[in-house]
Order: sequence, then structure tokens, then C-alpha cells
Amino acid sequence: MRAAVVRRPGPIETTPLVVETREPPWPGPGQVRLRVRACGVCHTDLHVAEGDLPPRRAGVVPGHQIVADVDALGDGADPALAGARVGVTWLAWTCGMCAACRRGEENLCPRARFTGYDTDGGFAEVAVADAGFVIPLPRDLAAEAAAPLLCAGVIGYRALRVAGVQSGERLGLYGFGASAHLAIQVARHWRCEVGVVTRGAGHQGLAEALGAAWVGEPGARPPEAFDRAVVFAPSGALVVEALRAVRPGGVVAINAVTMDAIPAMPYELLYGERTLRTVSHLTRADARAFIALAAEISLRAEIEVFGLVEVNEALRRLKRRELRAAAVLRP
Repeated sequence: MRAAVVRRPGPIETTPLVVETREPPWPGPGQVRLRVRACGVCHTDLHVAEGDLPPRRAGVVPGHQIVADVDALGDGADPALAGARVGVTWLAWTCGMCAACRRGEENLCPRARFTGYDTDGGFAEVAVADAGFVIPLPRDLAAEAAAPLLCAGVIGYRALRVAGVQSGERLGLYGFGASAHLAIQVARHWRCEVGVVTRGAGHQGLAEALGAAWVGEPGARPPEAFDRAVVFAPSGALVVEALRAVRPGGVVAINAVTMDAIPAMPYELLYGERTLRTVSHLTRADARAFIALAAEISLRAEIEVFGLVEVNEALRRLKRRELRAAAVLRP
């Protein structure tokens, strides 16, 4: 099989991923083997390729938004999974025994392993995954369209939940890429009035096309205070902007794996019982709930499709914010 491997983490401009040929993996106990049909390209993949996330495995295959068909079962895997269309998310495995797992917060498991980081991911023709962590997908959903739902979509959905978004509220989205362009469709389904803060005419136009009531550049103040806000861009300055834009009692959720420093700010921005929260990973329950909702509301991902050998170019365009929304590899 072919796989895109991080041989030496470094700036994406130096082409750190190499497409090479290797023997296909075989599923171990409790695992399934996956014939990869599509894999979304995420900012976290960029962090893995560039070394922003400290390497945990030499020569890892990134990619954690996998749409695949199960073509082999390891010992103990559910026989019903044979031939099934499934998705794989960032969450590859959790212990199931720690306090976080027992609370239903498996996303906070201290022993969690992650797809495309601790384990080889979907920038390949074949992969393996823990059978208990694959998500059933409907066959009538095209593989390329489904891929961004498995991280960008699920984590955006979790961010809305962490922010406590209620039907009919005013919501601010800061940054408008793969995750936010799916989150706005959920928020509009919940009858929220959505404002978007983002750079670039392309992203601003997409936000308006998807129902944003107000769109502004960073630094612009919305016409009315938001009830909730989600910061998708890894910019500490936008956190301060979002706090300034929410009403007393409002919530700002940060949905970013890495972020530059949050600037010093006056206490009055937090005063008034405003809440600042972070979003950490996702759970399988999040994934199942979001996939069901996406099917119910006919959620649509804006995608650009790349071949496996174009993986570095896809990540370069992601880094330069040249994608309309989401990139997908078709191995």
C-alpha cells in the first residue's frame, strides 16, 4: 500500500511528508482493518507534520478524519462490522477505567491515544483502528463529503455544546474554516443569529452564504452583544475580542489545539460572570450525535479533493488559508 509518512517534522514548506510503499497492516485483537476511501486534512495534521505537537511515534502516518470500508477483522472484533462503512476520529483509544472515563468524559482520559499521532492514521490506502472506536456511517453519504464531519464537524458541534448554545441565541464565530463552516449550519438549524469574524473575502462570502447575519474583520464590534462565542482561530487576541463582544453571563469557548499567548486584558472583560472555557478533543457520543444530526439537516461540507501525493500541497494551502473550507485526500 501507499502511505504518507512524517519522516522529519518541519515547516510544511520543506515537504516533511513522504509518500512511500509499505506492507499493509493486519488488525490485532479487537481491531479492524480499513480500506480508506477518503481522509480529511486538519490543522492538527499540520501541527503533527511541522512538529508543533511533540512527536510520539517516528514515521507516523497522519490523518484522523477517515472514511473507510472494513475489510478484515481482528480476533474479538464484532462480526457485524465486516464490510461496514465506518468513520474514524481523532480519538483512537481510551482506558475506560480512569475517573474521566467513568464520568463519561473520555476525551479527558490521561491515557488516551490519538489517530494519526499515537497510531498511524488515514493518509494511506489501508489503516487499522480499534473496533470500539469506529463510527458507523450511512452508505449514501459520499466518502469525500463525510470526511470533514469526523473532526471539523464533530469538534465544532462539541464547541457549541461546551459554549452552552441555546436555540434562538446570538452566537459569534471567530475564524471561519473547516470547523466553523459546519458549526454555523448547526447553529442556524437551532435558529441562532450568527455573527462571524474572519479575514478574507472568500471566507466572509461563504459565511454570508451559509446564513451569517453579520460578518466583520478582526477588530470589528458586532452590532449587538453575543450570548455565546466560539474562537476557532489559534489567536489569543481573538479570545480577548470575543470576551469583549459577549454579554454579561455569556460564554466564550476556545476550540484550538495550539494558540499563541492571550494578551493581557482588563479584568472588566471577565467581570459580569462571563465564562471562558476550552474544548478538548471529542467523545464517541459526540461523533454519533453529530453524524445523526448532519444526516437529519443535510449538512453540507465545502471540500477540495487532493490525491495522496498532493498531501504536502494540501497542508501548505491549509497553512496559508487558501482553502475555501475543508481539504480531503482521496488515497
